[in-house]
Amino acid sequence: MLESAYELCLAHDLRAIGLRIEFQKALPLRYRGLELDCVYRLDRVVEGKLVLELKAVEELLPLHRAQFLSSLRMSNYRVGPLINFNVPMLRKGIHRLVHNGTG
Repeated sequence: MLESAYELCLAHDLRAIGLRIEFQKALPLRYRGLELDCVYRLDRVVEGKLVLELKAVEELLPLHRAQFLSSLRMSNYRVGPLINFNVPMLRKGIHRLVHNGTG
């Protein structure tokens, strides 16, 4: 299936258990006192606490991890799962990434 289909199904399941999910949450870019709105967006934020990054790719590349860690670094979020749905067993597609707060 397409990533968007997985996204809609997951959102449905999260809402069904009473969780709030935000899509495309604006992440302003801050640079030397300047704040640029809507330069970046977080794909999905659950309960204002957890960022979800969903993929449906043959293989997660280092680029996917680097982009997600950059999103965590630029936001106030520290941890989130990077989930690749294109795997035989879903648990093998779940990768917990943590931004340690430095650089």
